[in-house]
Amino acid sequence: MDELIEAFLADLQRASPLSPERIDVLRSLLVRFVELATVDGDIGDLRVAVNALNELVEGSAMFSAWRDVPKLAVFGSARTNIDATLFEMARQLGEEMAARNWMIVSGAGPGIMEASAKGAGRGHTLGVNIELPFEQFANPYIDAETMLVAMQYFFTRKVAMTRPSNAFAIFPGGLGTMDEAFEVLTLLHTGKTSPAPVVLIDTPNGTFWTQWLYFVEHAIIAGNYIDANDMCLVRICSSVEDAVGEIEHFFLNYESFEVRGGRAFVKVKRAPSPAQLADLAAAVPRFAEGTGYELEDEQTISFGFDGRNYVNLRLVINQVNDWT
Repeated sequence: MDELIEAFLADLQRASPLSPERIDVLRSLLVRFVELATVDGDIGDLRVAVNALNELVEGSAMFSAWRDVPKLAVFGSARTNIDATLFEMARQLGEEMAARNWMIVSGAGPGIMEASAKGAGRGHTLGVNIELPFEQFANPYIDAETMLVAMQYFFTRKVAMTRPSNAFAIFPGGLGTMDEAFEVLTLLHTGKTSPAPVVLIDTPNGTFWTQWLYFVEHAIIAGNYIDANDMCLVRICSSVEDAVGEIEHFFLNYESFEVRGGRAFVKVKRAPSPAQLADLAAAVPRFAEGTGYELEDEQTISFGFDGRNYVNLRLVINQVNDWT
């Protein structure tokens, strides 16, 4: 079987412009699928694996055309009525972000998903629908031909929506919305997705997210399951203006982050002064040990990073964005 795979890959490489790195990835994929097909007696597992891969590829193909366009993923209840204040707030959020040349990524269904798509318009909305026997159908504000995919699995849908997104807006919702909210926070907390702002949006007199935060503080934090400063990853906003401002502030000076050789590299738009670097070391001492914060060039700050504590990384980004 290994010889057959290598022969196939050799023919493929001769007939296509695939790079050696892509060939290596394809080799691993083929080996895993063959192992699953020959070892696991339950063909259902193989079908799940194939279907999941198909859905991820389909989602990636759709998003590829907008790879360089900033994207805001919007989550919230499918049951929010069209005359509800939250519906209008989601519509306004979509409109405001589209005016700033952002794409809206939503679950493509009714309620909050429909509202954000309506505000952004068909040219600024990407939909990742979920196939359900009830409740979920694509809303009319999405171009179903080129800007919509439908998925069978919730986990592939979440990957498709979160991986390409640069920011997240979450409105009140049910179990699905809670799943998405905690998924996003888990990814950010563990560094499994790029740093991004998360806004929890409610009406000015709403209590949904304040009650949620009460549970987090008095059960999860009080039980020592997470630390209090972990909640710096989110901000509750009671207006569209506050939500847009929080998203824009996150990218006010911060541009990107990567890890190479045990060091983190944060790219900024404006170089810091020596005094600002000293303030950064005082504000976030976690990364000030050893060589401390160093200026690699006019737009890159580096520091020792062991691949952990992404909450402190967010504190660094907050500090960077406060420089004027």
